[in-house]
Amino acid sequence: MKLLYALVIPLAVGLAAALFTARGVHGWYLHLHKPPFTPPDWIFAPVWTLLYILMGIGLYLVWKLPEGTRLRRVSLLVFGVQLGLNFCWSLIFFVGHDPGLALVDISMLWLTILVMIVSFIQVREAAGLLQVPYVLWVSFATVLNYSIWDLNH
Repeated sequence: MKLLYALVIPLAVGLAAALFTARGVHGWYLHLHKPPFTPPDWIFAPVWTLLYILMGIGLYLVWKLPEGTRLRRVSLLVFGVQLGLNFCWSLIFFVGHDPGLALVDISMLWLTILVMIVSFIQVREAAGLLQVPYVLWVSFATVLNYSIWDLNH
């Protein structure tokens, strides 16, 4: 049952964020200047779905360990913080139309993902390694966010 919950939690947050993103992609976002390396819109849904699944598997590997260890609690807390920052980015960027503030959020997200990876690795190595594609994608997304901000402010 924990595996199911661990998968549903990030996927549900991702779905909620996608609803906000979908509104913005077809409006304000269309009129922004974007760098030439901007991926096509269709790539984001499958990439994020895979990343949310990997997050969920990593969460499960940490969550299923016996309760009571400080490192497990900290890892779960950091997971929650990064998931919250992940969700907030969509609100800030696509609803708030604020690439500058979104850049601050995604920078904090990137750092939090690194902390999560280190924390997860200390609990269960595979859990942390499963997050490497996530930090790589968010690294790219951070550069993209910066470029959009730079081209439009």
